[in-house]
Amino acid sequence: GGMIKENSITKIDSLTTVFIITDYKNELKIKYSGILPDLFREGQGVVANGKYFSDENIFISDELLVKHDENYMPPEVAKDLKMKVSK
Repeated sequence: GGMIKENSITKIDSLTTVFIITDYKNELKIKYSGILPDLFREGQGVVANGKYFSDENIFISDELLVKHDENYMPPEVAKDLKMKVSK
C-alpha cells in the first residue's frame, strides 16, 4: 500500500491501468486489470492485492482498495506517511 504517485497513471486499455505507488521513499509499479474504484486518483491512498514479479519489477494487482484516509493502509505505511508529511 501507499499513495498513488502524481503523473504516474497510464491507461493501457479500457480495463488495464498502470500506475506507481509510493511511500515517499520507495516506489512500486502496479498493473491493475479491472474497473477502477471511484476514489482512484493521483495522491490518493491505495492498497493493492496481487502478486509481485521481481523479474519484471512489477506488481500485478487483482484488487484495489482506495479510501480517503489511512484505514485501508497497512499500519506501518500509514505511520511512515504521517511522519514524512509532518516534517
